[in-house]
Amino acid sequence: MENKYFKVGVIFALTSVILGAFGAHLLKDLLSAAELSSFKTGVRYQIFHALGIIILSLNTNKFTDKLNRVLQIMSFGVILFSFSIYFLSLQNILNISLSFLGVITPIGGLFLISSWMLLFFIVKKNDSSHI
Repeated sequence: MENKYFKVGVIFALTSVILGAFGAHLLKDLLSAAELSSFKTGVRYQIFHALGIIILSLNTNKFTDKLNRVLQIMSFGVILFSFSIYFLSLQNILNISLSFLGVITPIGGLFLISSWMLLFFIVKKNDSSHI
């Protein structure tokens, strides 16, 4: 069975573990405490949503096609939210200004929130149709 979102979730999980190790071992002496904390926030949100994507992708047959929309929105949210945080955290050691990404992070957060809200309504509708 071809399930691209399962693969996306696995890639997000893999990269979050790699980036977490990168942050814990290589960046701890290069970043300020605030930058390292932000970097860790990006990693934490990425791994949580990677697991969510993996679990949801294994249950696509239990819900409508709208679940694919949830997975799409959540995946896009991870990219916008976590990766903008990574780049913002690293901008000083990369010696480039990436402050324009500061507006991307909350947009990514809104995508993540929206994906969970949409999932709630899909599940609620699915539950009420079986009553």
